[in-house]
This record gives sequence, structure tokens and C-alpha cells, in this order.
Amino acid sequence: MIILRTIAQTTQQVGFLRKEGKTIGFVPTMGALHQGHIALIESARRQSDVVVCSIFVNPIQFNDPVDLQRYPRTEEADLNMLGEAGCHIVFIPAVEEIYPEPVTDTYDFGYLDKVMEGAFRPGHFNGVSVVVKRLFDIIRPDLAFFGEKDFQQLTVIRAMVIKSDLPVQIVACPTIREANGLAMSSRNLRLTQENRAIAGNIYRILTEASRMAPQATPEKITEWVYHQIQAYPEMQIEYFSLCDSETLLPVDAWQPGKPARGCIAVYIGGVRLIDNVEFGG
Repeated sequence: MIILRTIAQTTQQVGFLRKEGKTIGFVPTMGALHQGHIALIESARRQSDVVVCSIFVNPIQFNDPVDLQRYPRTEEADLNMLGEAGCHIVFIPAVEEIYPEPVTDTYDFGYLDKVMEGAFRPGHFNGVSVVVKRLFDIIRPDLAFFGEKDFQQLTVIRAMVIKSDLPVQIVACPTIREANGLAMSSRNLRLTQENRAIAGNIYRILTEASRMAPQATPEKITEWVYHQIQAYPEMQIEYFSLCDSETLLPVDAWQPGKPARGCIAVYIGGVRLIDNVEFGG
């Protein structure tokens, strides 16, 4: 496994591979890797010749400086996991490498980045889009792999690729979960053992809610989800939204053959967790 830390090294290495006719699969991460990330690496290995992974804690997507400071950094463990998973190249740039000058890039995604995460984390998706675009320009992947846990992010990145006319295929991979159903996340490292067990109820509640459709209306399901989460004093719900899987517009009524997503954000022990499940409609 090759470890690179500069853009010059990386573009040169990727250039060699492209001249050899290799297809490149890319998995961008912020480190603190878990089995969800490794599943993305494994998908990339199956679908491309060379797997490139980046580790970069992107400061401009954090609207809370404390959250940025608390974000776990586990480079040595991350590299061990990537080596065992068969990753070929790891790109670990410094902040100054990615952002040598103040960032002025802005994107207009209309409705996509204004709701849910966008409403509670202003500027977050612009920061995500800026860094993913810069990483794509450096790596020039054929395929890029993202987990469905961050469903709104996945939708925004697809929109950014279209807006920027980038020649990369975005591959969505299923959410990987812990034994109790909790969606794997780097933030889970900050949960106490007790809160980690309680947090498994988020997925249980979402799954039960999805079974209620289409007999129950979206409004009734939303009320039920809020009530179920609020039954746990350890958990505070920030939002639950039933939205169209493509537009992210709120769903007021079920439409046959048009799936929706139930997306949620919950605080537990000061740790913010997100998750989503598909509603068949």
C-alpha cells in the first residue's frame, strides 16, 4: 500500500496508473475508520482495478468548531485497516495542501442542501461539495463509493457531479450496522457503552415506522417516530423527515412505486447520530 501526502505525488501516481489503462475506484473518508468504510473499500476492489482512499478531516464542513476538535483522529489504526482490506493507495493531505488559499467556492443546490442536515448545519454541504470536488480533481476516479447512511450527502454529491460535469460514477453502498442495528459511524467511538446500546433503538424505531406505510399517513408516522424517540430520556430528536428519495421534498401522501426515505438526527450523550431507511410508499 502506497501512502501519499501531497497533491503532486498523488497526481503523478494516478497518472501512471491511467496510462496503464487501470480503472480507479475512490473512497473519500475523514478517518476514524470502521467496517462501514471497509465495506466501501471492498466494493471498490470488486468494481475497479486500483483502490484509492483519502483520509482528510475537512474543516470547512464543520459548522461547530468544538465538533471539529472532537472528531477522532486514528491514522495508525486506519492505515492498518486499509492495508488489511487491500487498499492500494492512501492520500493523507494536510489542510494547507487542500486549501492553500481561503475557500470562496459556493454551490447552489436549490432545495437539496437546505433541509434536514442543511437546516441544522448551515454551510455543511457546501464544505462537503468543495472538498469532494477537489479530491475528484486530484484523484480523477472512474468510480467513487459512498455509504447510504449519509443519504442527503449522497444526493448532494450526485448533484455536484452533474453541475460540474465530472466523468465519475457515484456508487451508493448499503449502510453497515452494528449487531444492535446502530448505523456504523466514526462518532460512535464517543458513545458510552450504555448509550451505544440505547442508540440501537433508532434503527428499530425507523424499521417499525417503515412497516406502517402505506396504511398510516406520513403525518401519523412522523408523530409516532417522535413519540417513540422521546420515550428514551437519553435521546433528543433533532428532526425526522419523510422525503422523496430523489428530490428530498417532504412526502405528504404515499405514491405507489415512488419510494421515500425516513431520515433522522438524534442526540445521545452529546453525540449527534443520523440514520435513514427506505419507505416503500
